[in-house]
Amino acid sequence: MDHTSPLLVIVDAANVVGSVPDGWWRDRRGAAERLRDRLAADGLPGHSGAQEIVLVVEGAARGVEPVPGVRVESAPGSGDDHIVGLVARTADRRRLVVTADRELRRRVTDLGAEVVGPRAARGEGGSG
Repeated sequence: MDHTSPLLVIVDAANVVGSVPDGWWRDRRGAAERLRDRLAADGLPGHSGAQEIVLVVEGAARGVEPVPGVRVESAPGSGDDHIVGLVARTADRRRLVVTADRELRRRVTDLGAEVVGPRAARGEGGSG
């Protein structure tokens, strides 16, 4: 495994945004953009060192533009399937997936990725 590459942080935008009942459902795209901007400004809180952040969006959030520090990928179908594909294609490096989705957690850990919960993206710890 390549330990010289930046930590690849793959964020399940729908799951992270949906973890806080702050009215995100009225503007899914705007909520994903706010998450993107927070990640671009702060990286993943609690993780020092270089990070390559990929925000995976789906549904109404498709089309969110990338910004310096955050690559945005619009899943053509299932966001979970897209994330699993990203993890599978990058098996040569350290990967950290941010999600609380149990099935997605199982699928990516089976491929050797680490997982933290949505709170990690909000700077509230990584367990859930």
